[in-house]
Amino acid sequence: MKDEIPHLLVVDDDTRLRELLRRYLSEQGFRVTTAENAAAARARLASMEFDLIVLDLMMPGETGLDFASDLRRQSVVPILMLTAMGEPEDRILGLERGADDYLPKPFEPRELLARIRTVLRRAPQPSIPPQPRVVRFGDCMFDLDRQLLTRSGVPIKLTSTEAALLRALALSQGRPLTRESLSEGPGQSRTVDVQVTRLRRKIEDDPKFPRYLQTVRGKGYVLLTD
Repeated sequence: MKDEIPHLLVVDDDTRLRELLRRYLSEQGFRVTTAENAAAARARLASMEFDLIVLDLMMPGETGLDFASDLRRQSVVPILMLTAMGEPEDRILGLERGADDYLPKPFEPRELLARIRTVLRRAPQPSIPPQPRVVRFGDCMFDLDRQLLTRSGVPIKLTSTEAALLRALALSQGRPLTRESLSEGPGQSRTVDVQVTRLRRKIEDDPKFPRYLQTVRGKGYVLLTD
């Protein structure tokens, strides 16, 4: 059985920052394992399970972006990306590569802690309800309680952010939701567009001409069912 204490993997080539994060997050009640680069992170992932990865974007050799992109093909473990590049386009790029959240350096430790807890709360829960609530659209089925998506009976991997977004749309199926109501805070509505684009690739036959996850001009997005 998985340990109830969240286990974090901190990946950063800055030895001083890596140790500071290990100590601070441990004091906040987390289990913390560290890695100095992508190769070391893969070695940790091969032998341990993690609830969230705190990942530096700029590392020598394989960057955090490349590592996140590769990891996302085989895992849905939440990723919180750290970077000294705080431009909006850098945030969008990080989200497109699979990050669930993005925090520019320098940052306040308390903000990092708050973001970690928020991402962990969004993560799909392993418990299986006795009577699952499901929404069907096309050849897809989404279990709202488990936040599990299948297509033609085959499980489709979702990040915690994608699962939360799809759940919000499914709960309001047929009713448009604004970008602001789907975003995590002020000024972050553009990130919703990125997540919607990623979801469409997973549920639509033709993501450029979506049938189910549609844009409602002047309002936002709506999930339509058959």
